[in-house]
Amino acid sequence: MLTEGKKGKENPLDCSPAREAYRKQLAETLNLNRTRILAFKNKPPAPVELIPQEHISSSQLQAKPTKPRRHIPQSSERTLDAPDLVDDFYLNLLDWGSSNVLAIALGNSVYLWDASDGSTSELVTIDDEIGPVTSVNWAPDGRHIAIGLNNSEVQLWDSAANRQLRTLKGGHRSRVGSLAWNNHILTTGGMDGQIINNDVRIRSHIVETYRGHQQEVCGLKWSASGQQLASGGNDNLVHIWDRSLASSNSATQWLHRLEDHTSAVKALAWCPFQGNLLATGGGGGDRCIKFWNTHTGACLNSLDTGSQVCSLLWSKNERELLSSHGFTQNQLTLWKYPSMVKMAELTGHTSRVLFMAQSPDGCSVATAAGDETLRFWNVFGIPEAAKPAPKANTEPFSHLTRIR
Repeated sequence: MLTEGKKGKENPLDCSPAREAYRKQLAETLNLNRTRILAFKNKPPAPVELIPQEHISSSQLQAKPTKPRRHIPQSSERTLDAPDLVDDFYLNLLDWGSSNVLAIALGNSVYLWDASDGSTSELVTIDDEIGPVTSVNWAPDGRHIAIGLNNSEVQLWDSAANRQLRTLKGGHRSRVGSLAWNNHILTTGGMDGQIINNDVRIRSHIVETYRGHQQEVCGLKWSASGQQLASGGNDNLVHIWDRSLASSNSATQWLHRLEDHTSAVKALAWCPFQGNLLATGGGGGDRCIKFWNTHTGACLNSLDTGSQVCSLLWSKNERELLSSHGFTQNQLTLWKYPSMVKMAELTGHTSRVLFMAQSPDGCSVATAAGDETLRFWNVFGIPEAAKPAPKANTEPFSHLTRIR
């Protein structure tokens, strides 16, 4: 067979009948009569088992089950009226506390809606000359609530006793549109561009001042560790402030000044599973969601959503991000992180979805819009049951010191 290729018109080989018979016999024996070497004719031989079947456990044989795709309801599960809701992008008028009570500011009043029984109560109605209410924010205990006012003051209320505890004055020169708690520190952001840390336990409550914004501070969020504060303003800036750099004597210098947005930044959300990851959303002239490493100040990703970003919320149970939007669809968009693939678009509001708040268990989201409705969405799903803790391996005489 090796010499077969040499036969041809140019160099024919002499073949005797005996040699030809021998060649045919050899070809039959070695199965060389096939025209195609890789012809699929016979079944391939069974692979040799390196590990005998009886040594493989049944759990190894079972294929890994694929996670069933979560059903995301496309419509809100409940809609409540929210008359006199101020249609102002720069305010923060909705918050859901750790005691499962939702606070919403409607005009000059703050109402509380108890999610456990659906009851509604009025906390306070303020006078016209100091109103309307411009921000609300629950303290971590779910009992105390801060209320920012149009006249630059902030009131602290005990929701359980239904009484006002104190008024914080003298910090700002105009309305207080953003609030954020960090234990006993209440951080306030004003239309005057100032950010003030107030220690609510002491008489002289102003302990630190952050100056970096030239226009209204419309977004404030502390990181989970309480170490870093993110602020967003109508000057299109985002600042990261670090508590370790704080100075009580003079205005504190920012850690990072982020200038990539081209419109006002109100939407801020710290990632629950990565401490130094911050998501920010820009207004109508920007429309982008950006992701930042707050240790380095680097922009990790930017995505044009096509419409004004009013609010951002991370899921507590999955690697997902929810954004609320303005013109033209006034929708909620659920994104898979980090691929930023759209998982769902939820519509129902007929005006821009200004405010979002998440239930303590992380499953439900409340939204309030310029259409004067408050809607509830079961968007994040039910968290997986917590795995039982592994049993401690109890050893006899474990209390005695062992010699190795």
